Amino acid sequence: MPKIRRALISVSDKRGLVEFALALREMAVEIISTGGTASALRGAGIDVRNVSDVTGFPEILGGRVKTLHPRIHGALLALPDDPDHMRQTTELGIEPIDMVVVNLYPFEESIAHPGATLEEALEQIDIGGPSMLRSASKNFRHKAVIVNPDRYPGIVAEMKSSDGCVSETTCAALACEVFRRTALYDAAIADYLEHRTGPAEGHPAMLRILAAREYDLRYGENPHQRGTLYGKFSSLFRTLHGKELSYNNIVDMSAAASLVAEFDGPTAAIIKHTNPCGVGTAATIGDAYGKALATDTTSAFGGIVALNRPLDMESAVRINEVFTEVILAPGIPADVLEFLRKKKDRRIVEVRADLRGRRDPDIRSVPGGFLMQDPDTGETKGEGFRVVTRRAPTDAETDALRFAWRVAKHVKSNAIVYAAADRTLGVGAGQMSRVESARIAAAKAKDAGLNLQGSAVASDAFFPFSDGLLEAVRAGSTAVIQPGGSVRDGEVIAAADDNGIAMVFTGTRHFRH
Repeated sequence: MPKIRRALISVSDKRGLVEFALALREMAVEIISTGGTASALRGAGIDVRNVSDVTGFPEILGGRVKTLHPRIHGALLALPDDPDHMRQTTELGIEPIDMVVVNLYPFEESIAHPGATLEEALEQIDIGGPSMLRSASKNFRHKAVIVNPDRYPGIVAEMKSSDGCVSETTCAALACEVFRRTALYDAAIADYLEHRTGPAEGHPAMLRILAAREYDLRYGENPHQRGTLYGKFSSLFRTLHGKELSYNNIVDMSAAASLVAEFDGPTAAIIKHTNPCGVGTAATIGDAYGKALATDTTSAFGGIVALNRPLDMESAVRINEVFTEVILAPGIPADVLEFLRKKKDRRIVEVRADLRGRRDPDIRSVPGGFLMQDPDTGETKGEGFRVVTRRAPTDAETDALRFAWRVAKHVKSNAIVYAAADRTLGVGAGQMSRVESARIAAAKAKDAGLNLQGSAVASDAFFPFSDGLLEAVRAGSTAVIQPGGSVRDGEVIAAADDNGIAMVFTGTRHFRH
């Protein structure tokens, strides 16, 4: 257990700094510091020794070089149980440093500012800080190293209860925290430089999946699987009420929020197991929800409701009538939140970012590696659609086709979506046969009492045979949208012409596995 007699403190994040330093001084710990940290401590009446007094060398290059010196790193790396180390440090006048308290220049924050320049970013790349952190962490059996200000109270408490010492167990945990932090820091720099100065296209040569743990989940997809959330999910989705989010909640919320972001007008979607039960758009968000619910009132039970407009009281009352796991909206007024809180366990989540411009890569694990792909931001709004049948779709059919196409992009393959211009009428998802998806979607529409006569139908991939198209015709569809590209496109087009159906090819497939 190293007894802390001398500490080097140099921090950008000064939360809790003065209180921590005062506690160290009360335990007779000498404090060495630099620059702004030393000024802040002296301003609080705390005696501080300058790093330059330790090294015998002034800070140079505008402060770029101040701790990169053998009298600092020798003090951190020397092993007190190694006679040769002790002989050399004594001969060179290197005084031991028992604790390093360093947090890094705010590189991530600096590049997050709109308009941040490359020069500004480069100035926020810390060199001396990571070097000291790594040196002390390598020697954690004899040094305490703190990178996280939240650790200060616990360290003070341990030192006070242990005659100024910090246990090796604690030092090991602190060192792990340091290496995680420096890894994330270096990854952020590498990602920024690669994006800013590297090739404009293509995926990175090395995939870095480094994300801080947000919190452990109760379990994963199933109770026997452990689950943990990593990254900055909570900065985009803020839970206002209800039980903690589950693994499945988070997956479904992501799917729901991405779907409603496709639409410009007020839109509501109800999601179950990442598939939409129903989607509706209207002049008000409440009417949009009503249209979404009408598609499949049975499956909506226990689903996720996502809105792309703030949730008003009238809409909240309508949503409250159906058991819902999560309500997701970009704004929830205080009175609406208070009303919804009457149901204790239901999660109420505020969407805190516009997801339309996000291009987060899609990454999933496979045995022995990872798959990475660009997000599916293929055009879904109608530009470039090509009519391939003798009859072109009417204006009303075109609107319905565009609506169906946007939704089909978010349905698991094989996906079939029957729709009007403002709502889904039937959704068939995840079947091994596209024909079965068409039948299931039609059957669900019938169960919901919805008429498919004159509806539009979207298929996320081409019809390999005409049977899927004819199933949609039998259900009542008069217009079809699909990517095209089958060797039997001619057969499918002929079947559409024989039945007076308008069909549009997009040239873009939207498989979703």
